[in-house]
Order: sequence, then structure tokens, then C-alpha cells
Amino acid sequence: MKMKGLPVDLNIYETSGAQTNKHFQEFEMPPDFERVYLPDSMKPFTDLSPLGKKEFIVDDNRSVIAPQPSLTMDGMDFYLSVKGIGSTTSPFSRQPLGKAEICSLLKNPSITNRIMNAMETTPRYLTGELWSRGSPYGVQGLQYANIAMRASEMADIDDLTSIHGFSIAPVVKIVPLPEGLQNAISKIYWYRRFKEQMVQETRLVPSNVRIYFHSDFTVGDDTCSVFDLFGIDNNDRALQFETNFLKSGMAVLTLFVRSMKNNGDGTYGGLDFYDVWLDKDAVVAPDGTIYWADGEGLEWITLWEKDIEEKMEYQIYRSLYELMYAYEQIERERTKRFGQATDRKIQFEYLLKDAMKDDEVIDLAREGSSLQLVIGNILGEPSLTKKFTIIDWD
Repeated sequence: MKMKGLPVDLNIYETSGAQTNKHFQEFEMPPDFERVYLPDSMKPFTDLSPLGKKEFIVDDNRSVIAPQPSLTMDGMDFYLSVKGIGSTTSPFSRQPLGKAEICSLLKNPSITNRIMNAMETTPRYLTGELWSRGSPYGVQGLQYANIAMRASEMADIDDLTSIHGFSIAPVVKIVPLPEGLQNAISKIYWYRRFKEQMVQETRLVPSNVRIYFHSDFTVGDDTCSVFDLFGIDNNDRALQFETNFLKSGMAVLTLFVRSMKNNGDGTYGGLDFYDVWLDKDAVVAPDGTIYWADGEGLEWITLWEKDIEEKMEYQIYRSLYELMYAYEQIERERTKRFGQATDRKIQFEYLLKDAMKDDEVIDLAREGSSLQLVIGNILGEPSLTKKFTIIDWD
């Protein structure tokens, strides 16, 4: 399947010293995964000669995705995604980031002359402005990339995109910017300068379709277009899409207990979300599975046993509304196209039972007039469980 969206051609540059995800060290990955990709507007900042150009589709503020798949794993096509290729928008306004603003930040007349004399293109810039805790605006910082890589490396050895049911779009390589280029970029800043290593992440994603924001097609707002893009052309496919959406969505709600480790001192470690959200930081595969794409916000935390239940509840509520809203749009599109509408809660219970039937963590139980999620953990610790009402019938 070819990805759809706004096309952008990027120049390809060689670099050295790329870090490789431990699960992909034996893979013969295409050389595309160890390249630096820059827009034409960054040519004045380097004397390096590009190897050529590559076509991408714009994805999010500073990322792109290749329109054609790069490899297939377990029957799923995955596409090269590059994070850190520059932004088109100024960090402190909604205005396009153009030549004049960039030149106003620079003190080197030779570079500013090269910028002003360069061929006019749609501008997109990597900058040295310290942004979002540990990342330069428009590019990526090594600290954040390492966090994303560590989360990716927690994937199951027999399923490189799953952390006990939590689907993740893996970071395959961390590619450093050439030193001279980074030195030039670091001079572009408004208030505070990023002083650490700048990199790009090369990732594998199943699509560029997000839940609500940061893509041309979203499940929440463009459900009809998503059905068309993914070829959901009959009721059985729609039901399977919904089932996979709920199965992977429930895994998002229970990330900590899917990644949990016993530290042996009364504390437990696990993954939590930091400044990332289901509505914009996950993508949806053609089969409906939600893959977490922005791994920089998946951070390892340590909790005392007494605090785990509170964290479990917090993770559920953090994303539940967004998940259910999107599910409602999918179900409405299904019934609009294929009919067979039924009671909302009966349909949801039916799909949820199918979705959770082989899950490692979640069981379902009817208790009185409610349906409960019975949430365990991958350690099998019976004391660390929680019930959560997912449907009320009365």
C-alpha cells in the first residue's frame, strides 16, 4: 500500500556512528536507515554533497514517512520514518519559518548570504533552539532518541513490535548529524541553545494515520477516508479492524503492568507516559492495531507496591476517553457503510471479549450489572491486580 499525504523530497547525506537497535543488528537493513535527510533549505548550512534525493510524505511537525514499504514483519508492511528533518513553522508563532527570520538569528554574513541567495523552496529548518526538555526544535536530541531506543528494545524477542501486547513502532537506528552541520545548526536559536548531540531517528511505522492530530488522515476526524485508504470494504473487515483497535488500545491503557519488573526491594519498575498522548503520538495500522510511534515519551519509572494500583488507574483514565471516542467513530462508519447496527453496549462487549480472549494481562468478568476489566500483570503477582468497570448495564 502506498502512503498518502503531502510529498516532500529530501537530500540524502552520508554520516557515521549510527546506533542500532539490538533486535535489528542481525537484519540486513537498507542503507536508507543510516542516512541523514535534509530539505533544500538546509543546503547553505553544509558543504557536504548530497548522494541524491528521496521522496517522502510529511508526517507530523518534524517527521516524514516513505510512501512505499521498506520491509514486512509477521505479514505487516512497515515504512521508513525519519524523525528530525526540520520544521516549517516558527517555534514562537504560527507563521511559516522563513529566510528572514532564520537570518535574523545568525551572525555569520557568509551563511546569511548563502541563505538569501538560495533557490526559493518551501522552507523547513533544523534549529538549535532548546525545546521540549531535551530536544532541539525541528530535529532530535540524543537523550530523547536513546529513551525511544530503550523502549523499542524492550519488545518481545519473537515479536519486535510488541511489549507484551503493547504495540510499538520501533526505532531501528539513531543517526548523528555530521559535526560541521550540527555546529552550523546550533547557531540558529531564539533564547536557549541546545548543546548536546543532535540526531535523527529512523523508525519503522505501519502507516501515517494518527488518532486525531498530526496527520492528513485521522481515525477520529477522517474515518471515511481511513476506511478507503485501508481498503475496509466489507463488514467482516470492519469488525476485525475494530477488534484489533480495542485489543491494542487496551494495551495502551495498561502499559505499566505489561512492562513491569520486580526490583526485589519492595519496588517495581515499568513504563509510563511522559508528555506523549494517544491522540497524536500513536499511529494506526491497516488492520486497526494502534502502534505507539513517539517512544521518547515512554519512560521507565519505579514505584512502591502500594502505589501501583493508583498508577494503573491513572494510565487507564489518561487515554480511555480518546480511545472510546475514536472507537465510536469507527463503529458509526461501519454501520453507515454496512448496516447491522446493534445496541451500543452489546456490540462493545462482543468486540471486547473477542479482543481480550488471549490477552496476557486483561480478563473480563460480569459482576452484577457491570462488566469489569480484571487487570493483572506479566509477573503473575496476584496481589497486584485491579478491577475497572468498563460497562454499566443498569
